Amino acid sequence: MPRILTYNVHRCVGTDRRLDVARVADVIAALEPDIVALQELDVGRMRTNGVDQAHEIARRLEMAFHFHPAMKVEEELYGDAILTRHPERKIRSAALPGHDRVSQLEPRGALWVSVELDGRQLQVFNTHLGLVPREQQNQAAALAGPGWLGHPDRQGPTILLGDFNVTSASQVYRTLSDQLRPARRHTAKKSPSATFPSVFPVLRIDHVFVSEEVRVLDVFAPYDPMTRVASDHLPLVMDFELA
Repeated sequence: MPRILTYNVHRCVGTDRRLDVARVADVIAALEPDIVALQELDVGRMRTNGVDQAHEIARRLEMAFHFHPAMKVEEELYGDAILTRHPERKIRSAALPGHDRVSQLEPRGALWVSVELDGRQLQVFNTHLGLVPREQQNQAAALAGPGWLGHPDRQGPTILLGDFNVTSASQVYRTLSDQLRPARRHTAKKSPSATFPSVFPVLRIDHVFVSEEVRVLDVFAPYDPMTRVASDHLPLVMDFELA
């Protein structure tokens, strides 16, 4: 039974304000995922001691990885990654559009990796949307468009996951639900899946969307002494099968 998770790691700074890449890697390792989508990774940034967090977490998990820097400040990078032990190939990584009239917002991006699983190619999309509604709507429309989910090469089983910074009541959620199925709505289990804030999770702003070829078995956000403190989000985990 394959397992995938999405995790906003908050640059590996926990709710106790401690920078600890190893702790984040330990949280992920304990969940034994096949594929990992991470957001808010620092690479070579002074504020986090210059560590390449994507590389270090992948090294500790013994996984290959692809990283997309949503933001670049000289040699310092900040962005998202997809990690896996399975054969993989990066298809695309690129920026997403921002707000039409506000230029000072944090840049956002998306990453598309094809992962070989059970002899089939699984298309995995990882993203981290902005905070402003107009910005979020532009980004969701881009993801649903021909450069990403609507791309002719996006064939077969597909998973879109990440930190969307919106709840299921939003227009952004509805836009993406027109392209793929919300995973949580397609499992008989109703495990707790709120992810934010990690100390007392009440909001579902991290999501997983799947194509019809992906059979969802469970979606849950593990809540324990380690996950409560390692980041300001809980990881969101999905167990699934390929139909």
